[in-house]
Amino acid sequence: MKTYSFAFIATLIAVFFITGCKKDGANKDDGYKCTTCVAAPEALAANNSSSKGIYKGLVIGSTGTIKFDIQNGGSTITATLVIDGTTVALTSSVSWVSGQPYVAPFTGTLNGQSVSIGFSVSANGASPSVTASNIPGHPNAQFAIIKENSNALIECFEGTYTTSDSEAGTFNVLLSRTLGLWEGINRENGDPEVNSMDGTLSNGKIMITTDNGLSEIGSLANDEMNGKFKDDNGVTIQFKGKRTL
Repeated sequence: MKTYSFAFIATLIAVFFITGCKKDGANKDDGYKCTTCVAAPEALAANNSSSKGIYKGLVIGSTGTIKFDIQNGGSTITATLVIDGTTVALTSSVSWVSGQPYVAPFTGTLNGQSVSIGFSVSANGASPSVTASNIPGHPNAQFAIIKENSNALIECFEGTYTTSDSEAGTFNVLLSRTLGLWEGINRENGDPEVNSMDGTLSNGKIMITTDNGLSEIGSLANDEMNGKFKDDNGVTIQFKGKRTL
């Protein structure tokens, strides 16, 4: 899959992908909606410039999402990993310290085997990342993580793509409708390399920046994405996906 410039935007929020919804002619609001997903930011305003708060992310290595809760609204430090539809509860015994970066392993169990995911974020909540992972059955899992702020909900979408030259793979996206930004990560089936692309959202349109300016590649409506475009080599790429977090 052809990639474009990869850029995490600003220190707190860099956003990712979108969806275009199938609509019923009788009611243009019909379409897929994630009934388990929140409609407003979970992050508290008091944590916007702190390592406390909510961090959301994507997983590729199969497919999934992850959410870290670093004492967002209480004293607990937890994470929830969902990979290939299986939910894994994770906890950390490392205490949070005001004014300090938070670096800790999160552990849990998947199918009776131990899971470990290392998490790191700076003292002001910038540059969150997964530093290492050990997930049974998913040895090459890779992550994209972003901090959610109180004024901008972060949404996670899981999807797939195919190309006109017979390539197929996973295409997962993080996005903020409020900020009008998205960023996606993709990986061809059977290939360990992860690629990325990013852009903007405008009135339900998924846009990327090319040498010729903004170009529309797909659409977002409700909680479903669809798109089709050609890359720099003339290969047609088609993608689709749904919000899962």
